[in-house]
Amino acid sequence: MPVPAQLLDETHITAPLGSLLLTVVEQNQPLVLLRVAKWHRDLHQLGVHLPLFLVHDVGILLTLSPDQRRLRVRPAIASLRHDQCDWPSLMGQYLAAIEEVASSYPCAKAGSMKLSDDLVVVVIARVFATLSDGGGAAAPTDLGLLTEIEPQLQGLFTRVGRARGRAMLAQLVSASLRWLTSFDTLDIDTLQLLGMLGPEAQQAGVLAQVDLLSVMATPSANDIVNFSLELLPSVLETKRSTAATTRAGDGYAGLGTRGSLDALMLGELAWDDEEFDRRVLENELLYYTHEQASQETQRLHYIVVDASASMRGDRAVFARGVAIALMKKLQLEGEESWLRFFDARLYEVQRPIRGSLPIAHVLGFKGERGRNASRVFAQLATELELLRARDKRDPVVHLITHGALAIPRQIVTEIAQIASMFGVFIMPSGGELELEYLDLLTAHSVVDYAMLAEKHARLAAAKNVVAQATAKPKGPVRQAFSDGDAPWSSRGGPPSSRGPVSSRAR
Repeated sequence: MPVPAQLLDETHITAPLGSLLLTVVEQNQPLVLLRVAKWHRDLHQLGVHLPLFLVHDVGILLTLSPDQRRLRVRPAIASLRHDQCDWPSLMGQYLAAIEEVASSYPCAKAGSMKLSDDLVVVVIARVFATLSDGGGAAAPTDLGLLTEIEPQLQGLFTRVGRARGRAMLAQLVSASLRWLTSFDTLDIDTLQLLGMLGPEAQQAGVLAQVDLLSVMATPSANDIVNFSLELLPSVLETKRSTAATTRAGDGYAGLGTRGSLDALMLGELAWDDEEFDRRVLENELLYYTHEQASQETQRLHYIVVDASASMRGDRAVFARGVAIALMKKLQLEGEESWLRFFDARLYEVQRPIRGSLPIAHVLGFKGERGRNASRVFAQLATELELLRARDKRDPVVHLITHGALAIPRQIVTEIAQIASMFGVFIMPSGGELELEYLDLLTAHSVVDYAMLAEKHARLAAAKNVVAQATAKPKGPVRQAFSDGDAPWSSRGGPPSSRGPVSSRAR
């Protein structure tokens, strides 16, 4: 419905809605305006104050494909003489800049990624934060005010002064080269990673947007993103295992000799009476069985990642890429994972929120507090003990760290009595793994420096780490691979039939 007459004098409503007359990207989906209003309001919460018409145009370019939109200046602009401004000339220059954005590579890629609202907000804030005018009202998010508003736009535009909008439009035109350059330098890889991981990777809310902005401004995060893009295709093939059941639900899994009458194979009714009676008595009748998720002991996975100074560069890239792949694989298998970073302290738990993974936190976290393994793992042991008392799931600790992390054996013993513990140790150049608590771990993997230096070896090592860490326990076996054992290492050449992992018994 149009804006009611009693609201026409409300500047905080007419000012942003009237600015939609300056939009140059047309689309035929009325509900998109509700998304635009949400983007505008979220940008205000981030402290980025942009006119609604700019948020509309850039947001639509990022979310709709070219066949769903059209670029042109509205016909009403040609006769517009509001505020003694040459609006047609300014709008022509603005349209030329928007056309350049529409033809850019980032825009073409983003349009095919189905970006979430939070990602759209982050991209707009990243590109236009320096053009924020520091004022203006956020657009109303009332659907009733945003539908059938087209006939009212010119009246809403001329109802209030447009000095701020004119100044912003002139600034956009004069600084078009700067923000077009910012647009071209967007980190598309990060957007692609989040798109590959799906909506589960995109946490909602202002805090998630702040984390994403931090990631987009962190050059070192790009290495983690590229490594994750290499690793994730193998993880995304994961499917939750199923079993057969006689109870109705899901699809058919096969045939069985037990079931209800409605699941009886029709072919069984073709037997004569005597044979049918015999098959009933001897339990030989065939029934359709249904799929059912396998009934396995539920586990809670606690991923603990070292963020100390020893884990900079290639080690940090490997550790965080493995953490992302591990969280996604566990999610696909129907298991929950919590993530924590540590250095001299144990940082806050990052839990999935409504199924969303804390990917932005993994990419952008920085730890700068030295190292204190005794304190960190004593605290972890206490928290695991409290967790075990109130949660029936079996805890599994995945430790990703460097090869010289000296944890007192007594503390590791306490943790091992509460939870299974899997270790991933990333070695320095020429180092050897000599830790007194290795025999207390359920399993451990050793990644040497030569693996990190070679792309294919690093990828193969990461895949094997994820596979070992998510494998269901089969007995008290310690597993490890190193440069001497792994056939993909610099000394061994390509993988061989004997496999990349050597088993070491307890």
